[in-house]
Amino acid sequence: MLFLPDGFWHSITWFGDSGFLLPVAAWIAVWLGVRTVTRPIAWRWLVLFGSAGALVAASKIAFMGWGIGSAMLNFTGISGHTMLSASVWPVAFWLVAAHWEPRVRASAATLGWVFAGLIGLSRLAIYAHSKSEVAAGFALGAAVSALFLWRQYHRPPRLHWVLLLISIVSPLLFLRPGTPAPTQDALGLLAVRLAGTERPFTREDLLRRRQRIGID
Repeated sequence: MLFLPDGFWHSITWFGDSGFLLPVAAWIAVWLGVRTVTRPIAWRWLVLFGSAGALVAASKIAFMGWGIGSAMLNFTGISGHTMLSASVWPVAFWLVAAHWEPRVRASAATLGWVFAGLIGLSRLAIYAHSKSEVAAGFALGAAVSALFLWRQYHRPPRLHWVLLLISIVSPLLFLRPGTPAPTQDALGLLAVRLAGTERPFTREDLLRRRQRIGID
């Protein structure tokens, strides 16, 4: 499957971009927060999703600022695309199917995890991340969505599918499809300022350091 054209993988990977999925996640919180009865669910979503996002950002800043990573695992930080995808898509698909029976809802969530896995594969196919980074991103995102959905399993919130369609389509009004958000550059700039270095650490620096240690 990794032998598919690069254009296909670049198209797939954009569906995990922060410029696309962060607004979708925010809209989910808005729709859940509008009604008093579902407001606690909105807060639960924000806490789970926000905590995972903070962990991803911290892992990237730690590496780009101080070089904290693993050369053995080729790990420079948790894959944000994969984490966002495994968090948001299962929840979004599940909410679309919230009016149907539990089996349909479970199938919808599973489809979301499969789609997130495909986005994770796209990060490998375009050489944006290593296997360890994608695996960490998927595990973290899947934990967020699974915990959120488990808590709502017996009493799913009823959102109209039109609201969810608005959530998914709205980022397209401000972003040209395929255009990546400048999140990585922003985190790199923040890491440099916090660490007081001249430039962010890179994967090449990590692997070069491993070679030097191996030689020494």
